[in-house]
Amino acid sequence: MYSRKSIALLALYILLSISLTSCKSPEKIQPQGVQTEFPSGWNNVAVGGGGYVTGLYLHPQVPNLGYIRTDMGGFYRWDPTDTRWIPLTDRFTRSESDYYGGEALALDPSNPDIVYIAAGKYLWAEPGTIFKSSDRGQTWVQSDLRLPMGGNEELRGAGNRLVVSPHDSNFLLFGSRQNGLWRSIDAGMTWNPVPGFPTPSDSKIGILAIAFDPNDASQIYASVYGDRLYQSTDGGTTWNPLPHSPSHAFKLAVASDSTLYVTHAQGVSKYLQESWQDITPPKNPFLRLIRRETPPFNGLSIHPQNPQELIVSHSETTRTQLYHSRDGGLTWTEKKSQINNTVPWWPDDYFSNHLSALEFDPIVPGRVWFSDWYGVWKTDNFNENRPVWTNYTQGHEQVVTFDLISPPTGALLLSAVADVEGFYHSRLNQIPPQRFGSDRGSFQETYSLDYAAQSPEYLVRVGGDRWNSRYGGATSADGGLTWQRFPQFPEEMMPMRVAMSATNPQQFVVTLSGTQGIQTQDNGRSWQAVQGLPDSIKGPWKWSQPLAADSVNGNGFYYYQNGTVYDSQDGGLSFAVTNRNLPKSDWHFLKTMPGVEGEVWVSLNEEGLYRSPDGGQSFSKVAGVELAYLFAFGKAAPGQEVPALYLYGKVVNQPESIFWSPDLGETWIDIGDSEIPIGNQPNVMEASKQQFGLVFVGTNGRGIYYRAIGNE
Repeated sequence: MYSRKSIALLALYILLSISLTSCKSPEKIQPQGVQTEFPSGWNNVAVGGGGYVTGLYLHPQVPNLGYIRTDMGGFYRWDPTDTRWIPLTDRFTRSESDYYGGEALALDPSNPDIVYIAAGKYLWAEPGTIFKSSDRGQTWVQSDLRLPMGGNEELRGAGNRLVVSPHDSNFLLFGSRQNGLWRSIDAGMTWNPVPGFPTPSDSKIGILAIAFDPNDASQIYASVYGDRLYQSTDGGTTWNPLPHSPSHAFKLAVASDSTLYVTHAQGVSKYLQESWQDITPPKNPFLRLIRRETPPFNGLSIHPQNPQELIVSHSETTRTQLYHSRDGGLTWTEKKSQINNTVPWWPDDYFSNHLSALEFDPIVPGRVWFSDWYGVWKTDNFNENRPVWTNYTQGHEQVVTFDLISPPTGALLLSAVADVEGFYHSRLNQIPPQRFGSDRGSFQETYSLDYAAQSPEYLVRVGGDRWNSRYGGATSADGGLTWQRFPQFPEEMMPMRVAMSATNPQQFVVTLSGTQGIQTQDNGRSWQAVQGLPDSIKGPWKWSQPLAADSVNGNGFYYYQNGTVYDSQDGGLSFAVTNRNLPKSDWHFLKTMPGVEGEVWVSLNEEGLYRSPDGGQSFSKVAGVELAYLFAFGKAAPGQEVPALYLYGKVVNQPESIFWSPDLGETWIDIGDSEIPIGNQPNVMEASKQQFGLVFVGTNGRGIYYRAIGNE
């Protein structure tokens, strides 16, 4: 007899086998030779997607004019010539970092040059706003609207909050999460609340979707999540509840015959002539064995030339099912798929994972697009039995960085990132062939990396899976090409930072979220509690780096917290206070200078940059540095002996930017770019120990940037 669980697993295997095939077999690809030539200016390190694309928008008049919004990586426009995504919001500065959250986007169907974005990451952060562009996103003009927005909040992959009337380009509506319905009658420049519209019952989601009837300018629909749909029959002046409408609607669309289609938590419905009809696709019989309830429906698109043809998809599930109807939802075909995966490190289960937007191409017959948790997919043969889907990720760089290292040998860069673990980068302009854990197990993410300064082929990383509280780490003896998991690690303890002895790769210190740190002397086979340190910061969404190993002395380790520096001279087993005189700063980075014993530097944001030549016993402030947000040491300039010093911050008589210094802060040279200020919450800085002038900045949602001033 088979158990119920065995039957469910067998059903899942059969389902995935018949619904999804891959066009190529996965291969383990070895990294190519290290890159030595670099483009000018600031560029993205190629990773390949990796972040949630929450919306997809195609202009109805112009072929291949498409846009995407992301939860925390800004907005992009499709470039069909180079088959890449062009970032449109990289001009936002660090003080404007919340504008990288994509709450909504709207196209003017009558003017292909005009596009609007509603930008704001979090409800608790600075208020969001709406921007207008008259040149397809090259430049933006800010409106007068200031409201809490949540591009990275709940149900960010559903709805359509910002809409331009197809009858009047000057008339726009915006549904907010907490502040009701807003309208503009001057093409998005000024906004006013719509009086009398009901207050949303769910203050985190609010008004989730709006749709205009393409045949009747007076008829508009809006969904209030957790309540119902509302209808206006006078062009948006007054609104009334729509009887028997779904209470948790995700997307709305009105066909060319004025039929309203709705995807919602209970299924799919349509509304015509004051009557509702349930048109939910029948549940796959295999899914009945593994799911008691049908997941919500979200994705929705109506064919622009045929009001009876539509496609829908599930929401918030790791394997989204697509359904196609040619008769207005009376009958459905579940679409099977083939994958043409262009990103070597993407596993097949990234395909349609938490699908957000699903769109018929308005110009090209048979072409359909969709966006999901990791990127954008397109097929040109949707009407075939098994359409082939190809992912397009070039230009869409959205990973969140936790840490970066650049050893003096091996890879140019190794990255520790959220959700997709981390990468070995030998060529910055090419997508890595694999993730860290491809060889022996993997983590959801990597929180910290380090290498033995005197034996840089030995590396250590710590990370884990937040979803199941499974944490640990791994070591590498070949510069990060392959990794071996720690034999032991404390259960359900989240590691935060790791520092490896300069001379003994088997010895390293790990700080733990909210508690005391631990130390190992045998490559993670056994662990001892660290003595003398305060409890660490709580993770994982903290970016400060308080821990570092001395670059020469294998027994030396240093730690900063609340204005106090701690020192260990026994390999990290015990620490003692060595200095209490530094300013306090929640945002701080402690680093040791390469090749110099006891040389400790600490950046303290608005409190400046400090250096110590004697292991932290005494510190002096670097003159002229008014803001030390991030800093890094890199290979010395030709003819120089001291490392190049890089700073993301502000120096006297100059605006905030990115600088390098050939003489440890005596003089500074601006290497920033006002067009690309790297403003999306930059959280880590590193510089190459192999190539002079090669510097990296990691962000909280726009990937990793680099510039090679030595090659310019």
